[in-house]
Amino acid sequence: MMIAVESFLLDPLQEGTLQHRIRQMVAEGILSGRLRAGERMPSSRKLALHLGVSRLTVTLAYAELVADDYLHAEGRSGYFVSRTAPQPGKTQPRPNTKPSTVDWARMLGHRPPSGDLNRGKPRNWREFSYPFIYGQADPSLFDHANWRLCMMQSLGLKDFDRMSDDQFEQDDPGLLEYIARHSLPRRGILARPDEILVTLGAQNALWLAAQLLLNQRRSAVIEEPGYPGLRDILTQTRCRMVPVAIGPRGLQAADLPPHPDVVFCTPSHHCPTGATMPLEARHDLLRAAQEQEFLIVEDDYEFEIAQGRAPLPALKSLDPSGRVIHVGSFSKSLFPGLRLGFMVGPAPFIAEARALRATVLRHPPGLLQRAAALFLSLGHYDVMLRRLSRSFAARREVMLAAISAEGLMIANAVENGGSSIWMRAPDGVSATALTEALKPQGVLIERGLPFFGATDAPDNFYRIAYSSIPSERIPEGITRIARTLKTLQP
Repeated sequence: MMIAVESFLLDPLQEGTLQHRIRQMVAEGILSGRLRAGERMPSSRKLALHLGVSRLTVTLAYAELVADDYLHAEGRSGYFVSRTAPQPGKTQPRPNTKPSTVDWARMLGHRPPSGDLNRGKPRNWREFSYPFIYGQADPSLFDHANWRLCMMQSLGLKDFDRMSDDQFEQDDPGLLEYIARHSLPRRGILARPDEILVTLGAQNALWLAAQLLLNQRRSAVIEEPGYPGLRDILTQTRCRMVPVAIGPRGLQAADLPPHPDVVFCTPSHHCPTGATMPLEARHDLLRAAQEQEFLIVEDDYEFEIAQGRAPLPALKSLDPSGRVIHVGSFSKSLFPGLRLGFMVGPAPFIAEARALRATVLRHPPGLLQRAAALFLSLGHYDVMLRRLSRSFAARREVMLAAISAEGLMIANAVENGGSSIWMRAPDGVSATALTEALKPQGVLIERGLPFFGATDAPDNFYRIAYSSIPSERIPEGITRIARTLKTLQP
């Protein structure tokens, strides 16, 4: 690979001869890792012209670098970064690199969350033998061939304008049509295109809703335990957060504080317990919203992965007064890296959300929207979803049998569907300690503490998912969890 000549810039304040400064500039580039072994340097003529120096000066600097084994010459091919040059990280930092003197604690008016967005899940999770972690794609269940074909078709001349042009605030019409005609009717929702907004996943939709509906004078009800990402988002609005404890029937209207402004909930499958809100509880919540005049943001989390029963109607489909903002996502059912979702609400709200989105990112990438629209409209998504549901149902049965055989405790009512189970460790056992003790054994689980907002939250809950682990490995993984729990009991 040729290193661009524009990568080099002489510091006008640096002392020394031109030859010495050029040598130091190249050496520092190699020591910092910016210039890598085997890469081809610009010719002495091009570099001299770019820097405004004589070619002889560059030639002499290159000769010194060759003598010090930073570069090596290959006849008429030119100069290359030596493969035996000093390695980055084994030398002292650049002497002219100075730390920032800005007091960022004072300068930042709005601080983003500084916590781990990955919630402790290592990025090398695929290297573990028993990855009971949630929210990652299983390559054995994904339709690689048809997704590749849809991506290639999206790159064709026929769809070139949808892929390449700046669409300003508009979304792909094919994707909007699929959502309006197929995704939403499955949830009992009828919506016009001006009532639908494509988002970069559910997280982006929740951020847009929070920014438009909340401020420091308003209050928001959140589930406890609940989705940590939502808590981070609401912290940025400086609203008053009111956590409401979740039981086996999900969020209950009777537990709400008086006159909240916005209620955030996951009625289909509560995050993280998996509880499903019954139909009568949904009607109770909607009646309370009308009587107390608050809005509801419904995160329709994992409704597609319903095993053994039809999913209950979405809150939005039962809403008689337009008080529900519905959030859906293709990220979990297709693959997490896709980052495509949607938001449904009254046209005035969606218009404001569209304008806010346009100020930040215009619209989700046109190529992804086009490819997803093709994958969905050609029926590949439905086929994959059925395969996903069957596989998850089989893995769930294996996991429940293993849990029962080992005598582990499930923390909530076991609902059909979803892709994980909320667990409780015995009294006196820390789930954080359990998580760390299992890693050397090749077992990954998620501790429950990040799902709680209270400082005195219990540390004996954990979540085990079956979306990322094949059935045949589940029993041994559960056995290792049970064996480790016994060693940690007081």
